[in-house]
Amino acid sequence: MSPNSETPILDSGLITLLERLISFDTTSRNSNLDLIAFVQNYLADFNITSQIVHDESGAKANLYATIGPQDRRGIMLSGHTDVVPVDGQDWTTDPFSVVEKDHRLYGRGTADMKGFIACVLAKVPEMLQAPLLNPIHIALSYDEEIGCIGVRRLLDVLRDHPVTPLMGIIGEPSEMKVINAHKGKQGWRVKVRGRAAHSAYPVEGVNAVEMAAELICHIRRVYADIPEQGPIDDGYRVPHSTLHVGPIQGGRALNIVPDSCEFSFEVRHLPEESSQHYHQQILEFAEQTLLPQMHKVDPETSIIFEPLAGYPGLQTSADAAVVRFCQMLLGSDVSEKISFGSEAGLFSDQVKIPCVVCGPGSILQAHRPDEYIKTDQLSQCWRFISNIISHLQRSPLPTD
Repeated sequence: MSPNSETPILDSGLITLLERLISFDTTSRNSNLDLIAFVQNYLADFNITSQIVHDESGAKANLYATIGPQDRRGIMLSGHTDVVPVDGQDWTTDPFSVVEKDHRLYGRGTADMKGFIACVLAKVPEMLQAPLLNPIHIALSYDEEIGCIGVRRLLDVLRDHPVTPLMGIIGEPSEMKVINAHKGKQGWRVKVRGRAAHSAYPVEGVNAVEMAAELICHIRRVYADIPEQGPIDDGYRVPHSTLHVGPIQGGRALNIVPDSCEFSFEVRHLPEESSQHYHQQILEFAEQTLLPQMHKVDPETSIIFEPLAGYPGLQTSADAAVVRFCQMLLGSDVSEKISFGSEAGLFSDQVKIPCVVCGPGSILQAHRPDEYIKTDQLSQCWRFISNIISHLQRSPLPTD
């Protein structure tokens, strides 16, 4: 792959690494072990030892490595290795091969977020040549796309590390803007158990679909109150917490009163809020309004809430050392907030590592057919990591 004269010049090693990373189909339903083994071997060629943290089945793994002084706290560069499915998407290129066209590199994961990982790995030789005053930690995770699941096992290990990172950069696609806050998320599956009956005699049954619909309407009412009652934070594109109902299924035939219905919903909340605040309002409606009606017909009917994956929000102070450090290296004093989530909130909340989100590419290209990353975004990330390395040769990392 050779860039034309108008395309920013990209390091050939970076392109080779990106092509290799994209070639691994690490859709979350699959194992990521081949990719992790590739990175582990790549680092081993530079005499860098990696710590591998597997999931319970042994089919997936996180990777953690440190470059530079082992007895000092450094800066963590972190990314997830899994990607979302391409099933049912109308791709015009092979999603697991990198295709260059019009200053763009196409492929599943180019933006979200193997482009960032490739930049980090391509800079390893430069990291090794530099006498770093603080180390650079590399953290790679699995199953981020299905609820930031895999990184939690890495966090359990990091809690016991004698030396943890001083700060972290999560390379989610932010167009190389510094993101210091994002919303948290929590999902629930709701199972409504009714009572079947002939549809000619509906009073003999409990219609689970109708009860689920009543509950969904209440979720909508709770959501409708938020813009009026707040809290409001205009730093977000959607300046308040949101509720969303997703998949729903129930009923067997039109002439049978449905005895079961199931649906899922989520809360995406401002970091200063808790999802439980909204869940409690929904739970109370189910318990105080719907269940008494259902139990009059059949005391065995029920409404059960099962928690799904969730993660905390991120709320790093705008004047935190990690924010100021990244702004300095990027030559910008701007920080922003995003509504989508990342692993940054977990690192900050559970291991007390102050984090920002900052990576190449646009979230608007993620999860879509013909996902791509612009070459100038990779160039900006390349320079950003070079600036980190140069700074760590001259000065130690700033602290709050």
